[in-house]
Amino acid sequence: MSRWEPGASGRLRDAAMELYVERGFAQTTVAEIAERAGVTPRTFFRYFADKREVLFGGSTLLQEAMVEALHNAPPAAPPMVAVTAALDSAADFLGGRHDFSRQRQALIKANPELQERELIKLATLASALTDGLRLRGVPDPEAGLAAETGMAVFRVAFDSWATGAGDRELAQVMSDAMGRLSSITQDR
Repeated sequence: MSRWEPGASGRLRDAAMELYVERGFAQTTVAEIAERAGVTPRTFFRYFADKREVLFGGSTLLQEAMVEALHNAPPAAPPMVAVTAALDSAADFLGGRHDFSRQRQALIKANPELQERELIKLATLASALTDGLRLRGVPDPEAGLAAETGMAVFRVAFDSWATGAGDRELAQVMSDAMGRLSSITQDR
């Protein structure tokens, strides 16, 4: 095996997903992932802290994109409009990876350790959006309520899209979910 080859990160991600689907997450080792990708286990750890991070490695980039979109929303935009801009950014970031997302979602649903990691990721995103709304001048508890509501919409829409037929864009599924939220809050 060579010490370094271009595209190792993508090959590792692909190899891990193949093995997770074939054998299950818990039954797959880092050594097996590295071998299938044609690299050493040491190379694996240059890209990922552990085998869970293959599924969660883009979380920081997703968070940065969402916070930037929130920040770039028009200054006078109400909190949920700014949060919707962040959700649109998430749809752009994730929307082109339906097959990977479908497999990832199935793995997470089947593994409590991954479910826990997913909840941590979502809580971190909600916290970042809350902080971003505060920077926009949204007071508490409204900042937290808007961010948490946005993440609930994100979670429901993403799951629906990832487990669906793939005939709709993630952005449209998110928009529909936000519309449904609006209609059910009008029924108060």
